[in-house]
Parts: sequence; structure tokens; C-alpha cells
Amino acid sequence: MTLIKSISGIRGTIGGKPGEGLSPLDIVKFSAAYAAWLKQSCHKEKLRIVVGRDARISGGMVSAIVVATLTGMGCDVINIGVATTPTTEIAVTEENSDGGLILTASHNPKQWNALKMLNAKGEFLSAADGEAVLDLAENDSYTFAGVDELGTITEKDYTAIHIQKVLDLELVNQAAIEAARFSVAVDAVNSVGGIAMPALLKALGVKNIVEINGEPSGLFAHNPEPIPENLMETADIIRSKQVDVGFVVDPDVDRLVIINEDGSMFNEEYTLVAVSDYVLQHTPGNTVSNLSSSRALRDVTQKYGGSYSAAAVGEVNVVAKMKEVDAVIGGEGNGGVIYPPAHFGRDALVGAALFLSHLAAAGIKCSSLRQKYPNYFMSKNKIELTPNVDTDNLLLKIKEKYANERVSDIDGVKIDFENSWVHLRKSNTEAIIRIYAEAKSKDEAHNLAIRIINEIKNILS
Repeated sequence: MTLIKSISGIRGTIGGKPGEGLSPLDIVKFSAAYAAWLKQSCHKEKLRIVVGRDARISGGMVSAIVVATLTGMGCDVINIGVATTPTTEIAVTEENSDGGLILTASHNPKQWNALKMLNAKGEFLSAADGEAVLDLAENDSYTFAGVDELGTITEKDYTAIHIQKVLDLELVNQAAIEAARFSVAVDAVNSVGGIAMPALLKALGVKNIVEINGEPSGLFAHNPEPIPENLMETADIIRSKQVDVGFVVDPDVDRLVIINEDGSMFNEEYTLVAVSDYVLQHTPGNTVSNLSSSRALRDVTQKYGGSYSAAAVGEVNVVAKMKEVDAVIGGEGNGGVIYPPAHFGRDALVGAALFLSHLAAAGIKCSSLRQKYPNYFMSKNKIELTPNVDTDNLLLKIKEKYANERVSDIDGVKIDFENSWVHLRKSNTEAIIRIYAEAKSKDEAHNLAIRIINEIKNILS
């Protein structure tokens, strides 16, 4: 059993003893601590909190405990039931609520679930705020309400509201999408995407929708992380069905992966690149992605005269940087598109609508659109360390070795070379360093990563 407590939320496997897995007692503890923190930060005793969940097997159980705990803390709950992460984020602001809890373990397997915490803007908590919640939980610093102060529960469905907000975006060209007569396949990995994505496509005017793993049962048909090695069967189906494009989402629908009409991968790094290309054509400006995302976004941004900035890994960091530089679009290379006119959160529905608008305007095959963008290849690796290794000192030595290159240390160490880069990050939960390298060929990226790994081994020896 595993329970991971971090500033971004509480994540764990269902079952086990309290403190060893995401047990009912742990769910109560952290839900109550979150409500206590909200009361302190909002300077209010009576709060309104939105609760939404993905379609995991444990979702109903976790949601029932969370909702009961929040009402026990005297909070009024808007329970939106099975909903995507971006839908829940939108509901927070639409309801003028004080915060929200998203019950999803994102791309983790079915035995996992998590509590992800939102502020009144429908955005993930800052590091300081997340730490404050953990401190309250650690010290059991919360007090439940008396019988006359218990909260209430209101149930609402926000999926249709979310879809309408997507349709209302100026750059979503519903008429062009309908006129293109697209056939679109969707792999929803047996979660809430099976509800939201087909409904969005129908609203956009797509008549032929091929649903793959669309039943929101929580029994994931394949590993739910939407990376190429988990999508081989999906790619075969897309190729055989002769559709124009295939979309794959993760269980909470904040990541969008695209598969070409011939079954080849558009590449998850290029979801943000393609959507940004379309947005920048109409609204030139600045862009942001995290340090581990492809350099292709920088190239496309500069093509339109904008400025690209890199943020530390993590949605909250990307959002903060986007606000700082007034970015017109941003996100993460895992298929996460953040488009400010919609909201400041990764949103696969927004990404899909903008991508189809782009594809309709381009008037070419999906695979041909992919060929328009500069080719970069990424190598993702990790090196295991013994617990006694001083990881910070190790990264410092790598930084010093490459002091003559462009080096960023806002999140681990990233070294930018002329035609490639490598990013080293220590894990907060394991004794490992993740090593991502990107170059203009697979071999170059792989060789760069191996070179850095060998340098780390030399330092350790």
C-alpha cells in the first residue's frame, strides 16, 4: 500500500491501514484539513466547496466520504458527480465557491485515487498553501461543526456547461469543423472522457464518432497513461476504422494525445505545439511550457514574433509563469493545453476543439499537419540512487561542469545546448533522478542522456 502526501494533493492506493494507503480515515483527515485551511485563508466560517470525481471504481466511496466530511466541517458542498478535472475547475468559478476538491489519480492505475485541491480561482494550490494543508493534517488542527452548523449538499451536472464554454470560445470554429465532415475516434480509457468527449464532438458537429473504451466503468482497458507504448491497440483500431483523427485522454481528461489517421502518433509533445500554432496565427503573443517540454513550442512561438518562457515542472508553476508573461497559451508536453480565455487549467476538451478548428482550416490530413512542425526526439530515463546520496550536491556538480552552457536551476538542472537539451530532476517520492534529453534525432537524444548518466555515475564513484 502507498500513501503520498505532497503539496499538490494526497495520492494513494485504496485500502490498507491508516497512513499506509488511502484509507477512509486518511480521506477524512485530509478533507477536514483542507476545509480548515480554506476557512483560515478565506477568513470565513461558512464555505462553498465543489467536489467532482473521475469514474474510478473507488470514486463513489471516496466521494461519499469527502462530501460527508466537508458537510461535517460546516461547508456547503456542490457535488458535480462524475466530471472531468477541467469541468470541476470551471465549476468552482461558475459557482462562486471558495474552493474545490477533484477526486482523481489522473493517469495512475485503477487501485489509486487522490484528493487534488483547488483555490477559489479553480486553480491548484501554491506550494505554500499546499504545505499549510499538510501541516494542519499532520497536527489534526481542525474542528468539526455542531449539529446546527452542518453544511448542505447540492447536486449539479456541469459537463454541458463546460462544453458550452468551449463552444463559446472565439477561436473554436464550429461551422468549419461541421463542414469538414470529420470522422473522429476517441479512446476514453473507461473513465469520464467517455461521457464528455463524445458529447463535445457531437456539439461541434462531428457526425461519425468511433468510441473506444467509452464505458465509464473505471475498469481501464489498458494502462491509463496515454503514452505510445500503451496505445498500440488503440492505434490499430484508428487505422482500421479509417477516421481522420484519433483522440486519447487520461482518466480525468486534462491530457490530450492525438493519433494520426494512419495510426502513427502525432506525439503527445506536439499537441500543445499544434494548438499553439493555431492560436498564435490569430492572436500572436507569448507562450509557456515546463522545462521538460519540447523545444518545438519555442520555435513555433518565435515564428510568430512571440517570446517563449520555461517554467518549473507542474501545472501550478506553468500557470504562474503564464500570468507573469501574459501568455496567450501554454501548457505541458504531456498533452496538457492551458488556454486562458477558457480557464487556467489543462483541458483536453479545449485542446480537442482548437485542434479540430486548426485541422479544418488547414484542409490537410492529420499526419500532414504533423509534418509541418520541426522534428525533435526525446529520450526519457532515470537513474536510481542510494538513500544516502546528496542529490542536491550531485546536481550542483553537473551544473558546475556545464557552467559555460545555458543552464537553468529553477527546477533541478536543465542544460541547453545549441541543438539539444537535457533536464535532470530529483524525485520527491523516490531515490531517483529523472533525466530527459531532446535532440534532432533519436540517437542524439539517447546518446546525450547516456552521456549525462555516465557523468553522474563517475561523480558517485
